[in-house]
Amino acid sequence: MTRSSKRHASALAAGVLFFGAFGAGAVASPARSDAGPPEVTAPAGALRGRAVGDVLAFKGVPYAAPPVGQNRWRPPLSAPRWSGVRDAGAFGPACIQPTPGAPHIYSDTLGATSEDCLSLNVWTPSTAGKAPVIVWIHGGSLVAGSSKERLYDGSTLAAEGAVVVSINYRLGVLGYLAHPDLSAESPVGISGNYGLMDQIEALRWVQRNISAFGGDPDNVTIAGESAGGLSVMYLMASPLARGLFAKAIAQSAYMISTPELKQARFGAPSAETAGTNLARVLQAPSLRVLRGMDPQVLTDNAARSGFAPFGAVDGVLLPAQLVDVFDRGEQAPVPVLAGFNSGEIRSLRFLAPPTPASAAEYERVIRDRYGDLADEFLRLYPAANMGESILANTRDALYGWTAERLVRNQTAVGQPSFLYLFDHGYPAMEAAGLHGFHASELPYMFGMLERTPPLWPKIPDTAEEAALSAAMVDYWVSFARTGAPRAANGPGWAAYGSPGAYIAFREAPVPGEGLFPGMFALHEQAMCRRRAGGELGWNWNTGLASPKLRAHAGSCDDAKARGL
Repeated sequence: MTRSSKRHASALAAGVLFFGAFGAGAVASPARSDAGPPEVTAPAGALRGRAVGDVLAFKGVPYAAPPVGQNRWRPPLSAPRWSGVRDAGAFGPACIQPTPGAPHIYSDTLGATSEDCLSLNVWTPSTAGKAPVIVWIHGGSLVAGSSKERLYDGSTLAAEGAVVVSINYRLGVLGYLAHPDLSAESPVGISGNYGLMDQIEALRWVQRNISAFGGDPDNVTIAGESAGGLSVMYLMASPLARGLFAKAIAQSAYMISTPELKQARFGAPSAETAGTNLARVLQAPSLRVLRGMDPQVLTDNAARSGFAPFGAVDGVLLPAQLVDVFDRGEQAPVPVLAGFNSGEIRSLRFLAPPTPASAAEYERVIRDRYGDLADEFLRLYPAANMGESILANTRDALYGWTAERLVRNQTAVGQPSFLYLFDHGYPAMEAAGLHGFHASELPYMFGMLERTPPLWPKIPDTAEEAALSAAMVDYWVSFARTGAPRAANGPGWAAYGSPGAYIAFREAPVPGEGLFPGMFALHEQAMCRRRAGGELGWNWNTGLASPKLRAHAGSCDDAKARGL
């Protein structure tokens, strides 16, 4: 028996499947036949997949035309329907990303990469029909990552009744470069956000094709972790994604300020200016030169120059800063499951400022930067334990505040929303000083305890670990199915509005109310004062790294009165 629970063990046997013919929009239950491999034709074309026990997998399926040559830095084009039966037994190449440096706990074998990378993968129960669909968006700071990472195997979630789709999307400079000349090419005068456009195109592909895999196009949940969680919020905010999904899951997302396409704001240059500056550094005087550059060389040089990919506020894909869209209630009105990990920064220490020489210096800096908010800051993050306080503040300013803000915003528009804290540890994790580190929930919610990267702290093969994973799989799949997370062997998970309810995943799931009292209010106030001034961004420049905050802003008091 593996570390997974017995009910997941059937997902470990191997076999082969061919897909047969169903018309567009048909509700299919992918059939298995001992007499010969059947073929099923989705609207995109006929596919030959693989069977893993009672789960069928289809990998490397193109959802858009290759974004190469003159299509580099253009919106994705729908993939043409292929002829014949396409083999879908292997993952497609990952999108181009910076050449890896020194190995770390997230490092894994990436395999082939290509600019021609817009593919997706589908795992489905062999008896699926009108099944809930989970579309997974990988993390990696919009710079790295791939849908083929072994942690993202959808077999266990599919064995529990979900159709799982994982997608690639353009990354780094190839996915997020804005430039005045690119905007001039656009019929609507915008550039950047190409990776976000890819995600929307993948969701359109799902709408057209997922019925043939036994999935319900009217019950699609978008889900992602880290930059994938950020992407989930971009999709919730984007008018172009409206109606393409019915629910959202955001794990360790960050609702930070983002560049605006045409103007410098919140301490960042315009996205077009950043693109112009990069082209100058790359000695590329024209789009022709930029489009002619080798994609790997271009990506490596852009990364070395400090180019940071983010979604750009362009008035079309992203109409405003995320906080503004959500405050105005203009985001997708869908149920949300959101949360973060207790030790997020333990594996991301580069995000945290260095520890001062003394507690007195810590307190002096905080009082200088936070003014009338300093007493509350020091209550939550005391100088007596500076190292832990720095980690906790950076975690909360990025991930904790975002998760709670997201469920508050969705509750305010009448949608059931569910908050979690992943606060689990095990011996190898504790020995490495990584309790509840960033992304450590992924093996549990995917039911893939055995498929962690080589340097990941090894998860023990125990009934307790398997039980926690089984509960998380149940919660995630039931949320995708009904909008209410439930687990066969776990406690009830109340919606956030009942009141301030959350669930903590420790040795087992534990319900609670009022997560980290005062945390949300402090970071909401700090963000609001920066937004009111217009010259400061809100991101990892928090705590000791914070600029001086404005003293008092009446509009921020109004926000507090609204419960935000």
